[in-house]
Amino acid sequence: MENVTLNVSGMSCGHCVNSIEGSVGKLDGVNEVKVHLESGKVDVVFDQEKLNLSKIKETIDDQGYDVE
Repeated sequence: MENVTLNVSGMSCGHCVNSIEGSVGKLDGVNEVKVHLESGKVDVVFDQEKLNLSKIKETIDDQGYDVE
């Protein structure tokens, strides 16, 4: 398992948290996702053999947020 912390901008409320945690959490290979709204960070634990980091970033971007 790989553990990454992404910087995500554009999150401002509980809906943002639910949107990101819900969409990333549904990806095959994601073990855990936790949004830290106040710091603008998203922690993701995933199986790098099933999923790559670019797909996670793309999924967050598709929800309307900017990922660094």
